[in-house]
Amino acid sequence: MQTTVLKIFCDLKADDETLLLLKRGVAQHEIVSAAKPAPSVLSKSEPDPALADADIAFGQPEAGAVLQAPRLRWLQISSAGYTRYDNAEFRKAALERQLLVTSSSTVYAEPCAEHVLASMLAQSRGLLEALRAGPGADSTTWLRLRNTSTLLRNQRVVILGFGSIARHLVEMLKPFSMEITALRREPKGDEGVSMVTAEHLPQALARADHVVNLLPATSGSVRFVSTALFAAMRQGSAFYNIGRGATVDQDALLAALRSGRPAAAWLDVTEPEPLPPGHPLLDAPQCFITPHIAGGHQNESQNLVRHFVENLRRFLGGAPLRDRVI
Repeated sequence: MQTTVLKIFCDLKADDETLLLLKRGVAQHEIVSAAKPAPSVLSKSEPDPALADADIAFGQPEAGAVLQAPRLRWLQISSAGYTRYDNAEFRKAALERQLLVTSSSTVYAEPCAEHVLASMLAQSRGLLEALRAGPGADSTTWLRLRNTSTLLRNQRVVILGFGSIARHLVEMLKPFSMEITALRREPKGDEGVSMVTAEHLPQALARADHVVNLLPATSGSVRFVSTALFAAMRQGSAFYNIGRGATVDQDALLAALRSGRPAAAWLDVTEPEPLPPGHPLLDAPQCFITPHIAGGHQNESQNLVRHFVENLRRFLGGAPLRDRVI
């Protein structure tokens, strides 16, 4: 019995080794490459006529072109976020035509969780100030750095959002015996940590040493971290944003930092990206900004391909797809 050859549209920009891995992984199926591959997993692609003949798409195809591709049965997005596809029009059309949509959240969960942990450790140990002071720090600075460094053990963490990144982070924090509370719109009971809904979030924030924002950008999460939530945080706490810049009211964050509540912010995402020269957050007290690198890691493109190939195997076998979002 002859197997139907599927056309797989791909706009992933990758090296030869990664492309060879993809070709081997899809076996007899045909790869149709985009005329202009997306520069990165965060980039928006231009409409490509080749998508019209595809059965499957892998990458960041333009949302309008996806809905106009008559044969398309499954789209795997090459990023954890899927904001450009997460709107009522796209969801309605995808559901009506039974278009499956998956993300690559699994690929980015571990590096993002490690980035959070690295930031928490740097904050607790005063690492950046210690590096700036260097080996020649005067005795006053030396004593202050030693005496103000804290341990993560038994500290309290509130995690906003509970997806794959949060699950990885919880596992990484277990050796520190931290008290972990997470916000989830609809707790399922399988989280393994204390859960809280938005109604009771301020009480949890008032006790937290660390507040980690992992919320995706959706219509319901824009500027979710607001003046009221910053005011609920305790003096001396630290705030981390690894989710999306749009989920934080940055004017409120700036005012909160100036008031010392929270005492520090570690941001891997902002709105816009990058922040323009002269933006007040660039000079805000105790505000440390990295250039959206939390999900980055060696062999990232190859891991994206492996994740896609595993989902392709599931798709062909009729098994549930990983990281399904629609």
